Amino acid sequence: MKLTRKFLPFTLSFFGSFSAILLTGLTLSGCGIRSIPIANNAVDAAWAEVVNQYKRRSDLIPNLVEVVKGYAKHEKETLEGVIEARAKATQVTVNAADLDEAKLKAFSQAQQGLSSALGRLMVVAERYPDLKANENFRDLQAQLEGTENRVTIARQRYIESVNQFNNLVTAPPESWTNSLFLRMTKKPQFTVENEKAVSEPPKVNFSQ
Repeated sequence: MKLTRKFLPFTLSFFGSFSAILLTGLTLSGCGIRSIPIANNAVDAAWAEVVNQYKRRSDLIPNLVEVVKGYAKHEKETLEGVIEARAKATQVTVNAADLDEAKLKAFSQAQQGLSSALGRLMVVAERYPDLKANENFRDLQAQLEGTENRVTIARQRYIESVNQFNNLVTAPPESWTNSLFLRMTKKPQFTVENEKAVSEPPKVNFSQ
């Protein structure tokens, strides 16, 4: 009985400390200690998909240019413009961990430059009916259309994942946990002058 009484304060103290730690853990788990890293991983994954889809588009361009060149050799300036824009776009590479507003802007501008060059190439294609009827060209057209759609979806998913992450690190109570323990900063977001234009994939139609 004396031994039990001797260890009773220690036992109560131990369980009290354990309960406090458990309560703290449960509280933190509901205040961002887990949800913020998960949201951060989602942003990384969404950005990787954006890069992957832009790369897929870039990989289609050399074959597209070669097919067009076979029918429109005199369109040298437009063809060279596409190749140059593709080179610039592929040179701008950014990892998710290093992404900031300036780097995202540079990446977006390079990709937009390539989109504009592709648009000029489409105008050229309209002048050559035999080119539009070419089977290889039509196959590349379909692949490019699909890729542009995937780019739009990937960008939208990135935007949504960044919004969710930024809300967690800036709005209480998760932001308090972030300030005390994680100290993550807001992620950069795509910014565009014409949001409606970005919400729709570019028109890639050579058959009209």
